[in-house]
Amino acid sequence: MGLFKDIDDADSKYYFNLKTNKVERGLVSDADHRMGPYETEEVAQAALERAQARNEEWEEDDKKWNG
Repeated sequence: MGLFKDIDDADSKYYFNLKTNKVERGLVSDADHRMGPYETEEVAQAALERAQARNEEWEEDDKKWNG
């Protein structure tokens, strides 16, 4: 492990690339194009779907709150 534990850990994590719609391991692409980190490749692959489901849930909550 190097001086920067977070960076070392980041290289062993998985990320979903929003530009390519592919999972990457480590800090391969720019932060603007990635979601994560995730512990497994499978969880990273489902990241976009999970985010969309959360957004829909929050929009419904907002509608209820605003009447």
